[in-house]
Amino acid sequence: MTGFGIYVHWPFCAAKCPYCDFNSHVRARIDEDAWTDAIVRELEHVAAWQGDERPIVSTVFFGGGTPSLMSGKAVGAAIDTIARLWRTTNDVEITLESNPASADVQRFRDYRAAGVNRVSLGVQALNDKDLKMLGRLHDVAEAKAALGMAMKTFDRVSLDLIYARPDQTAEPWRNELQEALAFGTDHLSLYQLTIEPATPFATLARTGSLVPLDDDNAASLYEITQEMTEAAGRPAYEISNHAKPGEESRHNLLYWRYGQYAGVGPGAHGRLDIGGKRIATMAEKLPERWQQAVSRRGHGIVEEGEVPREDAAREHLLMNLRLAEGIDLAAYRARWNTEPDKTRVAELSKQGFLKTENGRLIATPQGRLVLNRLISEIAA
Repeated sequence: MTGFGIYVHWPFCAAKCPYCDFNSHVRARIDEDAWTDAIVRELEHVAAWQGDERPIVSTVFFGGGTPSLMSGKAVGAAIDTIARLWRTTNDVEITLESNPASADVQRFRDYRAAGVNRVSLGVQALNDKDLKMLGRLHDVAEAKAALGMAMKTFDRVSLDLIYARPDQTAEPWRNELQEALAFGTDHLSLYQLTIEPATPFATLARTGSLVPLDDDNAASLYEITQEMTEAAGRPAYEISNHAKPGEESRHNLLYWRYGQYAGVGPGAHGRLDIGGKRIATMAEKLPERWQQAVSRRGHGIVEEGEVPREDAAREHLLMNLRLAEGIDLAAYRARWNTEPDKTRVAELSKQGFLKTENGRLIATPQGRLVLNRLISEIAA
């Protein structure tokens, strides 16, 4: 039982970080009321499309871009629309991503009044030199102030950091992670820096102006991360996400358990179960084109189509094996009428990449580092 989630994408940022390949854009000025109206209209389109099959919403996630550039009024309009169109669980999780540079007490209070009950704060580093290198607009002092405000306002706060940064070594990362754990948030997202194509960092790497951390050192930092978070009572429940038991991000668990979710806003993706079919959707990426499409036809979706059963089964396997809990083999078999290749599972288990416990297939810590390879070998 994974529930149903709604992802709302706010595509605007005050500045574009050089490592970021998300669908985010810098604009000197936007008409927030017009953008809010467009989000409302696309939500209405999705609800009408689902019709009588409309499920109960268990999670809502405002991502970006920088959703903390939205006013509380805009966030509230989206939440109120969702409550009007769908039933929601009594404990619905409503998360908003926040950038420390745009955080302030009144804004956080407005979000809470609108219904937000969880904030994910993108701190990314706890030293000013690396924050500048990562293109962040805040410094460490601003990050700590924003975190303090968030923790006073919301019961659930997640802290994001990026590690495996150029020239990063074990001891400084240990110290930085220890400081992050000491803040006391119940959830941390700890991502290894990846040089994505078509980003400024990729250009710098090609010219030799930026030298990514080598794989061996990155693996060592990953091992340190697992060891320290486990010892602090916030073990990894997914490759890059750590939490106290019960404080996992329900929205992200919905993705990784291959539940269904609607994606609203420029570039948003969705996976909807309609008429017994798994439907993949993707919206127009460029914000202005998306807004124009919504004005014309009530939505900005430019791609929609049934996911073939074998592709859906593969997606499910890939997503579920990211989790420490692994995949329930009986449920997987019942859903897709297939199962992972038993011979290859046995071989990879002997090699230490997989294990089977209580009817669940689980990627070991070693296996999670080569997950795409595992999926290619065991998918039927």
